Amino acid sequence: MSKQKTNKLKILNDPIYGFISIPNSLIFDIIEHPYFQRLRRVTQMGLSNLVYPGANHTRFHHAIGCMHLMQKAVHVLRTKNVEISNKEANALYIAILLHDIGHGAFSHALEHSIVNGIAHEEISLKFMKKLNEKFKGKLTLAIKIFEGKYHRSFFNQLISSQLDIDRLDYLKRDSFFTGVAEGNISSDRLITMMNVKNDELVIEQKGIYSVEKFLIARRLMYWQVYLHKTCLSAETLLVKTLQRAKELAKKNVELSASTPLRYFLYNTINAENFTDETLDIFSTLDDYDVLSAIKEWVHHDDLVLAKLSSMIVNRKLLKIQLQDKPFTTKQLEKIDVSFKNELGIAKEDLHYFKFEDKVINQAYNSEKPIKILTKKGKLKDIAKASDQLNLQTLTKPVIKYYVCYPKKFLLN
Repeated sequence: MSKQKTNKLKILNDPIYGFISIPNSLIFDIIEHPYFQRLRRVTQMGLSNLVYPGANHTRFHHAIGCMHLMQKAVHVLRTKNVEISNKEANALYIAILLHDIGHGAFSHALEHSIVNGIAHEEISLKFMKKLNEKFKGKLTLAIKIFEGKYHRSFFNQLISSQLDIDRLDYLKRDSFFTGVAEGNISSDRLITMMNVKNDELVIEQKGIYSVEKFLIARRLMYWQVYLHKTCLSAETLLVKTLQRAKELAKKNVELSASTPLRYFLYNTINAENFTDETLDIFSTLDDYDVLSAIKEWVHHDDLVLAKLSSMIVNRKLLKIQLQDKPFTTKQLEKIDVSFKNELGIAKEDLHYFKFEDKVINQAYNSEKPIKILTKKGKLKDIAKASDQLNLQTLTKPVIKYYVCYPKKFLLN
């Protein structure tokens, strides 16, 4: 009996772009791999769904969308006589498909709590190298491009720059699923205006207004969504919960957790000891492990862990105040004693419930400029080519300071 062939040229239906085709059988097999399938169980926006109920889309959604946009970009550049071989095109599709594969549960929370000293980009690279072994070296060029080691610089700019395929997808996608219309950029128009000059990715002059809209949309999305104060409160609370669990694990306190989560709680993991075995365990850790554990920890004997977990499960988040200047010692001291007595928390554990930090929003970094290709064939930084004065303003980082604390105790 002959073995039935699998149809590897699948078509996916995306809510934003419509039908997305998988370009070849190698990419189909990469998508089918458990490493990539894990992304279905990692939300794109962490706990933002506590503010925007529709924001339940996943890293899987985003990666597939990026691959689709990269196919469009390659097609556009080829029509403008930019030579891109089939091998190079395929490497670009794989590099963008796997650019976020190293994200942990709830996207950024693990990086700041139980997996320290190694960024998700480094874990992405480890996954890519491991997959390269499995697929007998077919990802070598994609890895070279991802690392910025390929001789054609604009390839890496398509993966990682201030106007890359990653940003073109996540702004549009996050805008769609949150319902925040300000982020709805024209990714099609921006890709159509792409070109290459002196091995640099550039935007043709007639696309200048689309770039302006993209930069302003990015700034608004950061304030309205990514740095929304309730999203910040929820995200930081999740980090604090995992940090508390890690602290208890170091003291050998028993915690209910799945096998992969236990591994990262009870072992010190960093860049130096992140082995192949660690990578395999990491590849089975997702949002479900973390959320299941937090639901159990609500009933834990440790008062701090139980309270933090309960606050997440029941959405009883910390109060958060943002302001343009750092908080004074007097402002911060005002709430310390009050809630310590109310919660019955030991002084050394107060930092789990009251903490301050800052956020930075820089919509445009002029050190890595987006270049506009003028009709005369010259290259200009968008901030100088634009007649919008506010683009110069977008180059300045805006810093806001925040403090979180239990809701009962307000600062005046």
